[in-house]
Amino acid sequence: MPHEVRHEPAIAVLLPCYNEELTIAEVVRRFRETLPSAAIYVYDNNSRDLTALKARAAGAIVIREPRQGKGNVVRRMFADIDADIYLMADGDGTYAPEDAPQLINILQTERCDMVVGTRRGVTDDAGRSGHAFGNRIFNSLYKRLFGTDFTDIFSGYRVFSRRFVKSFPAVSGGFEIETEMSVHASQLKLPVNEIALDYGRRPEGSSSKLSTYRDGARILWMFAMLMKETQPLRFFGAFAIFFMASSLTLMTPVLIEFAQTGLVPRMPTWVLSVGLLLLSTLAMVTGLILDSVSRGRAEQKRIFYLSVPSGRVERRERTSETPKAEPGKTPRAA
Repeated sequence: MPHEVRHEPAIAVLLPCYNEELTIAEVVRRFRETLPSAAIYVYDNNSRDLTALKARAAGAIVIREPRQGKGNVVRRMFADIDADIYLMADGDGTYAPEDAPQLINILQTERCDMVVGTRRGVTDDAGRSGHAFGNRIFNSLYKRLFGTDFTDIFSGYRVFSRRFVKSFPAVSGGFEIETEMSVHASQLKLPVNEIALDYGRRPEGSSSKLSTYRDGARILWMFAMLMKETQPLRFFGAFAIFFMASSLTLMTPVLIEFAQTGLVPRMPTWVLSVGLLLLSTLAMVTGLILDSVSRGRAEQKRIFYLSVPSGRVERRERTSETPKAEPGKTPRAA
């Protein structure tokens, strides 16, 4: 009779790095001890120190990505690597490799497409007060705009299924890539999960690559662009309401004066209010049209996502115990 053959999933550990020579060797070593069967890839993003050399000496497969920015690195990693389970972390040692089996176990047992290792206390102290404040603001804004699937959208410790990786478009260039991942999962309503993990600090001499104001502005811009792409009716509807309110505010006194005197002495104000009314109508129509386009794109993304093998289905193989067909009968497929 047929029996199920369980195959060990191929695990790829992905470590995007930029000037992490102080920590990368230790990170690679700990991942090798924790996940001995996994292939460990370090993508060096134009480091000016010995990051690549130390990663290679520690046993990692080192690949260089010349386009600067974490988003560019992630896009390259997801395109290059073929595996069943992808685990992404940072090379700075702030995420504990010993937590990796727990993340992978949740991905498999809960049949998720992404599991996020949220950082305990990150909104209280992320190493810098500006980062902590930004985490609170952006996580709250994400919940209002895109849903409540995630509580730490900037965590870099994540595990993905093959289905997620090969269907994720990855258009971001920098640190906003984690936001794009979260929105992709929320838009397609993919099965996701979170687990709270301890978040370490960088060793002395190692500094964060984040710029509080520059990267904060880029993330805010990414929020706006993703909302335009995924929720155009809501995005353009906000402009329509603003233009409508402005138009009515300017138009009302002119109409009252016209009703009383039959004259329109403030013609420029009337022309401006009519123009704002036309802009409001145009914004609303644009939102309605793009909403239909966005729904069609979401359906296409979903279909493509479903076309990628999940990697979770156990294959069945014939064995010597498979019964032979009786004369005149067709054997059933295993």
